[in-house]
Amino acid sequence: MTIKREDLEAAVKAGVLNPLELEGLFAFLSARDAGGGHPSRGAARFSGTHVLYYLGGMLAIGAASLFTTIAVEALGMGALLVLSLLYALAAVTLAARLEKHGYGIPAGIFATLAIALVPLAVFALQHVLGFWPDDGHLEHYRDYHRFIDWRWLLMELATLAAGAVLLWRFRYPFLMMPIAVTLWYMGMDIVPALILQAGEGGSGDWFGGAAWELRKSISLVFGLLMLLLAFFVDLRSRRSHDYAYWLYLFGLLTFWGALSMMGSGKLAGKLVYLALNFGLVFVGAVLGRRVFALLGGIGIALVLGDLSWNLFKDSFLFVLVLTLLGFALIGMGLWWSRHEAAVSARLRAMLPADLRELLEVRRG
Repeated sequence: MTIKREDLEAAVKAGVLNPLELEGLFAFLSARDAGGGHPSRGAARFSGTHVLYYLGGMLAIGAASLFTTIAVEALGMGALLVLSLLYALAAVTLAARLEKHGYGIPAGIFATLAIALVPLAVFALQHVLGFWPDDGHLEHYRDYHRFIDWRWLLMELATLAAGAVLLWRFRYPFLMMPIAVTLWYMGMDIVPALILQAGEGGSGDWFGGAAWELRKSISLVFGLLMLLLAFFVDLRSRRSHDYAYWLYLFGLLTFWGALSMMGSGKLAGKLVYLALNFGLVFVGAVLGRRVFALLGGIGIALVLGDLSWNLFKDSFLFVLVLTLLGFALIGMGLWWSRHEAAVSARLRAMLPADLRELLEVRRG
């Protein structure tokens, strides 16, 4: 809920608020929303200050985890290990100091930077200890973001562990971003590890044959598990910050991406894919998560475009059906706008109390 000056003035007129307290209270709320203190969930909007915070944070994360390694690796893995540890320690120290002074958003960004430095430190430590000899395209840390390989798993597990500790300490939603990205990477890197465990070799073609089919299946399941985890986190954090956003985003990218690559080209498969994407749009509407509706809408557009080009090419009937379907959906939207409150109240009355409260909080 965002409180405006008119709201406070109305409270003064109603006798709820002392007129002498209006200016001080309004100044406090304005300062908090600009980035100080621990902003509420509704205060996390993109003001000019927030844009500068996040832009600076993303540049720092990119410089720390990608660009600086090009120069530092020339000095050796020992220097890379020491520098990454010092950088992470400085980031945590700054995060704690900023939090102490009431600057919640930049504190969360510096804590996120510390998490992003963990795989870099583990990568350097592995080379220093001789556990990972240089091998072709995996000798540079920047390859962590480019290539799929089972040997990244230790770095990912360490990142998840450090992320859990720092999230417990600082409790800012932005810390979920590197955790969600790491889970996304892990969903891809776990396939070569499983194939190695099965004794089928470790340098196969991950983009063809049985390995490719296994990758798609595991990514589909892994993405679904991430979505379930996001929903659980959403339920647990419904009264506070939105910790589930990044898990929803990367879990859905993993699930939807695998789903989109699993089509057999047959009409039945396309219709199933179309139905699942309609389901994503529906889930997005229920949970108030636009990313579901976005990817579901893209999937629907892909199927309809494919059908119009291959199955119903030059067919006026297909154009007519799509036009009528579009009009019908608009009509449903008009009907829903008039009856949403009554229908939603009946449907939510049948849901468990926790889920009902989640929908009420996230949607309004």
